Amino acid sequence: MFVRRAAKIGLALAASGAIACAGEAKPPESAQVSHANLSRSLEAIKCPLAVFVEGPGGAFGYASGQADGRTGRAMTVNTPVRIASNTKAFVAATILRLWEQKRLDLDAPIGPLLTPRLNDLLRADGYATEHITVRHLLSHSGGLADHTEDPRYFERILADPTHFWTREEQVEAGISWAKPVGEPGKKFSYSDTGYVLLGDIIERVTGDDLSQAVRTQLDFGRLGLSKSWWEILEEPPADAEPRARQYLGELDTTDLSGSLDLYGGGGLVMSMHDLAVLTKALFEGRVFQHPETLEEMLWLGRHEGAQDYRLGIMVDTINGQPIYGHRGFWGTAAWYSPAHRTVAAGVTLNKDCFADLLPIIQHAAAEAEPKAD
Repeated sequence: MFVRRAAKIGLALAASGAIACAGEAKPPESAQVSHANLSRSLEAIKCPLAVFVEGPGGAFGYASGQADGRTGRAMTVNTPVRIASNTKAFVAATILRLWEQKRLDLDAPIGPLLTPRLNDLLRADGYATEHITVRHLLSHSGGLADHTEDPRYFERILADPTHFWTREEQVEAGISWAKPVGEPGKKFSYSDTGYVLLGDIIERVTGDDLSQAVRTQLDFGRLGLSKSWWEILEEPPADAEPRARQYLGELDTTDLSGSLDLYGGGGLVMSMHDLAVLTKALFEGRVFQHPETLEEMLWLGRHEGAQDYRLGIMVDTINGQPIYGHRGFWGTAAWYSPAHRTVAAGVTLNKDCFADLLPIIQHAAAEAEPKAD
């Protein structure tokens, strides 16, 4: 969820304490030096955080501060958090799994795929659902407005923090507050509303609710994602730590209803360990059946802005090499470097510190020595 105005609320929450953990595989000496530099960079961030990095040299985990200041519970790399828009990468991967199974055409118009009520709402507000495709939604090029970017959305959330938002309410808000931002396939315009529609399409194609469809298609069990669940739609795993408290400045967002970001634009709760594991698996052939599916996910469209966002995947460049991943509104990020076969995932529990963490995470993924083939 990208409610930019909300990020200006209040001051940062102070961090306290520090713990660090290392993966079972002992990294080579060069990697240990790199990890020491990473630790020093992370120590300078004055918010509770957790980071997990894994590559050919081994795994490295770092956490500092408290997951819950009320109880003094320490933050760890296994502490679950709301990952918000990092969820989009895995919703997109689920769509791509259905595509490789020939259950879904990426270039099919969304009209017949949607719940009829949602299609009617879109068409009544000027959206040509006969021309907007699944690919357009995945790449944010469908011309859809974004309900989370309108200040009225966050105002309503704060006015009634426990309100249970439905998928239809979110779609209706997005299309009633703003007209289409352009013709389908013309330009990139980030839209949570589009991913809410993708969640609906997944449910209709699979016959499962979104949480079960994503869990099944991406095979959470086989990948050992034991600290991950879909908020509200699933019960937390019995052995998972309690979810961390997450802040926007002085505003504690923890008890805001998870329904505000539930239907595909966000919804997953994950630890940084699990977020890194799933991101790495996605890019290293352990999610898709065929290499061509990942190639399709990284399809470069011809629309304006396509170079920075593919099908559910953000793209950046570090030291001349591409890195792939996503960010989440509450302060999460996961990036993978194909050149280094390294993933880095991290979270700051206060969004005010996220701008300091993001470049550290990106460089952690991209600055290891490339592994020779």
